[in-house]
Amino acid sequence: MLMSHTDRAAKLHYMANGFRVLSPGDHVVCAVTGARIALEDLRYWDVTTQRPFASGAVAMEEMAPR
Repeated sequence: MLMSHTDRAAKLHYMANGFRVLSPGDHVVCAVTGARIALEDLRYWDVTTQRPFASGAVAMEEMAPR
């Protein structure tokens, strides 16, 4: 049987210069907006909290000191 990871959220471990796939899938969900982010489009995440972000603006706003 052929396994497909289409339409399935991946589980990732975020590192400073990339990420490692822990559980296969084709996307992750933005921690703030809930937007679906294709793995090939994923550019922004927080290593400390292990959360992905849909855009640089969302990441900056979320990670800004309060």
